[in-house]
Amino acid sequence: MTELAEGMKAPEFSLPRDGGETVALSDYSGRKLVLFFYPKDDTSGCTAEAIAFTALEDKFKAAGTAILGMSPDSVKKHDKFIAKHELSVPLASDEEKTTLQTYGVWVEKSMYGRKYMGVERSTFLIDENGNIEKIWRKVKVPGHAEAVLEAVGG
Repeated sequence: MTELAEGMKAPEFSLPRDGGETVALSDYSGRKLVLFFYPKDDTSGCTAEAIAFTALEDKFKAAGTAILGMSPDSVKKHDKFIAKHELSVPLASDEEKTTLQTYGVWVEKSMYGRKYMGVERSTFLIDENGNIEKIWRKVKVPGHAEAVLEAVGG
């Protein structure tokens, strides 16, 4: 499969999300979307990232941009994660990992010499027409949400 690049059409998806609803890329037609992929609910880096995007949500909204997080965790885990940390950004659940694979973020990782499959922390900025405007791969959490906000003009 071709790796996604800036300027390409963002792949469509429709997935369950927190609160038992469904979320699709088409829901964001006509406005920008920050789609951030993260490995696991309630781990230190993922929690910090979700809290940072939540803290800046009003500024993203003012810049005409929505935010959506996605991980392979279940909707039930997302609901607990949101309640525990008072998150306001919606979280999509890709337990089948099809969207994660389509976006090229389900990759082989290595920790302490052990290889395993997992989510590479990545963020995609998708424009009003559904095209990929910017990609951040191998994201480091500190300052990331602010850098994305700057990219959308917030």
